[in-house]
Amino acid sequence: MDSRALRDEVVSSDAEQLILVDDEDREIGHDSKADCHDGQGVLHRAFSLFVFNDAGELLLQKRSASKRLWPLYWSNSCCSHPRRGEGMKEAIHRRLEQELGLESDLEFLYKFKYQARYGELGAEHELCWVYAGHARGPVRVNANEVAEWRYVRPAQLDIEIARRAEWFTPWLKLEWERIRREFAGSIKQRA
Repeated sequence: MDSRALRDEVVSSDAEQLILVDDEDREIGHDSKADCHDGQGVLHRAFSLFVFNDAGELLLQKRSASKRLWPLYWSNSCCSHPRRGEGMKEAIHRRLEQELGLESDLEFLYKFKYQARYGELGAEHELCWVYAGHARGPVRVNANEVAEWRYVRPAQLDIEIARRAEWFTPWLKLEWERIRREFAGSIKQRA
């Protein structure tokens, strides 16, 4: 890995204001990231990105050990939240560059609501927009956000999730199952 491949800037804080939404994804207010993830969680807008290379392999990341929820779990390429006053298109491209140093033409696939508790430390309660795209350029991870990363063939990820589901974030498992079922052709995966 060359020196450009690892960065360590701080790109997120518990104080940043997230967008609260209702069940129909209508904006109803704002709250801090910390408060949105306390207790059972407060429903807020989020996104998940699935980025593939030219060989059709999916970029996975292992979340940083410093993450409050699901630290050191394998997850999709990138996931985060639009901030107060930020549009989704701006947010997905900002975060992809901040975490992975990548650009991608991202295609919206679907959105869904889920809730998942992480012990006593908090929960995700998100209305999540899911996108897929292809990586342009080399991966340059932000060490504050990503502990490890790798590309994996879709069929291999299916096997890993079936054998070791506990290694993966809950949203990845939900999203990946639907992507494989409904969108495999549209994102041109090679299984």
